[in-house]
Amino acid sequence: MQLIVFNIIKVFSLAVITSALAILWCPILTNFLYKHSFWKKTARQKAISGEDAVVFNSLHKEKEVNTPRMGGLLIWVTVLLVIGLFYILSLIFPGTLLANFNFLSRQETWLPLFTLICASILGLVDDLLVVSGAGKYIGGGISFKKRLLLVAVIGLIGSLWFYNKLGWDVIFVPFLGDVSIGLWYIPLFIIVAIACWSGGIIDGLDGLAGGTFASIFGAFTVIAFASGKIELATFCAVVTGALFSFLWFNIPPARFYMGETGILGLTMTLAVVAFLTDSVYVLPMIAGLLVIEVLSVIIQLLSKKIRGKKVFLSTPIHHHFEALGWPAYKVTMRAWIIGIVLAVIGVALRLLR
Repeated sequence: MQLIVFNIIKVFSLAVITSALAILWCPILTNFLYKHSFWKKTARQKAISGEDAVVFNSLHKEKEVNTPRMGGLLIWVTVLLVIGLFYILSLIFPGTLLANFNFLSRQETWLPLFTLICASILGLVDDLLVVSGAGKYIGGGISFKKRLLLVAVIGLIGSLWFYNKLGWDVIFVPFLGDVSIGLWYIPLFIIVAIACWSGGIIDGLDGLAGGTFASIFGAFTVIAFASGKIELATFCAVVTGALFSFLWFNIPPARFYMGETGILGLTMTLAVVAFLTDSVYVLPMIAGLLVIEVLSVIIQLLSKKIRGKKVFLSTPIHHHFEALGWPAYKVTMRAWIIGIVLAVIGVALRLLR
């Protein structure tokens, strides 16, 4: 019982410490981003579905070219600082209560931390190319095809780690139980990684991505804790704490956007966490908002190709509701509610197993 109480204290206290640290150094990051004008120099020319971004620019043109990117630095840098700090403290004070707060674990947190850092740095490179206008992508940055390839490579590395290093090839399938899928584990992992990354298009309104990912990682904190993976639960809680602080500065009017350095790091890490907790089958529910965003784009593209007409005024779908006249804050807050409900349902389905 005492161990359970300590683990609960560990998870919550480290999340609070992470959140406080992020708030403390956020002004430094903000000043740096504004001082060096880390925002797009030109507005978006094309929408995701291919047509001129007329609707999007009517809603966001001014803000897009005056609000810095790379706010995701606040998330992953803070997580790295906290996990590094408590690891060092465990070395300085071994065998003490303080050492027990270290949550860097080969079995549980090495892979998600490695993924978070590598994917975030890759996203940072893309953000730097965007703000400089470099690259062949619209408005600068790494092209979609190259980013897709890089995401697939990250997914391949992760899948090989799971399959070869950890010896995992079993997933839970509802009504069937644990099923060994052998080498198919590798392509499944890559597909899930790409699917999670594609959901990053949700980063389009003040506070939308921050609130969405906070509910998702909060849900996986509960799942990991209930599964006995305390270090992983702590890691997810720390990410959630950093996201809450990011959200504090990202609610309207946002001081910065998450950028690819936040989106790529979070989505790739999400895929890893889903596999580590054997929760892939509830991932579409917990990350339901990401699924809805991606489906809206797919429907729009198919409709234009087959029918020659658009289904939505603008995609992803949050821009459609804006175009209908909904204030951005209403779209965001209603999305938060939907995201929390879906996350709770997903956690319940996972725990019922």
